Amino acid sequence: MPEYRIVDAFTDRPLAGNPAAVLVLDEPYTDEWAQGVAAEFNLAETAFARRVEDPEADYELRWFTPTVEIDLCGHATLATSHALTELGVPGPYRFTTRSGILTVTTDGERMWMDFPANRAEKVEAPDGLVEALGAAAVWTGEVGEFLLVELEDEAAVRGLAPDIAALAELPYGIVIVTARGSATDMVSRVFGPRIGIPEDPVTGAAHTALTPFWAERLGRTELTAYQASRRGGALLLRLPEDAPGRVLIGGTAVSVATGTLNL
Repeated sequence: MPEYRIVDAFTDRPLAGNPAAVLVLDEPYTDEWAQGVAAEFNLAETAFARRVEDPEADYELRWFTPTVEIDLCGHATLATSHALTELGVPGPYRFTTRSGILTVTTDGERMWMDFPANRAEKVEAPDGLVEALGAAAVWTGEVGEFLLVELEDEAAVRGLAPDIAALAELPYGIVIVTARGSATDMVSRVFGPRIGIPEDPVTGAAHTALTPFWAERLGRTELTAYQASRRGGALLLRLPEDAPGRVLIGGTAVSVATGTLNL
């Protein structure tokens, strides 16, 4: 019977950060089975890692929300790497995914994920955005399924009480809201009701767009970030000079539960 771990990512203490369920499997599985397991856990993401014979990767890694499979998930990748560490598997960890080969390296307790950077292109705010957020947008841009929205200040981001049903009507899977931070370079919140996540606690994938956005505005390639959800989480971010088009996302994680599925 498959074992699982519940791991809180982007935090150094339990019951904070973003929880993910992680299953490290030996045998193939069906999409229907994985989606059913993810729905049962009912966390933002459940990660499924399976060892593969691939010269570029050691594991296949897939991520499921309670309703759909997604192309990229940062916190569940961090959680999977943490789970492999606890299972005695040495890093670095190389994953083959829908977003290509992703590598995670360890630096003490911190792990660094090497992800593709995504630069948002400026667009007009979609109809209904301001009403759904309950706040005015200073700047809006899009990249893939992400809508990036800059607000006036940190207080506006932290004080948001959006209409989640109205956000689900927008033509974007993920709405990222951000502003310049006080204690950190940036703050953000992330909403994904169209993919089954009303508000994500801490979102590594969103920072693939946030990092180049704020690096350009602040004139630096190393940044600190805080995602100001109820649970909250901290991230370190780098745009490596020797790897254009990539972003390094650093964070820590803690396991809070282990168990066996009766399936």
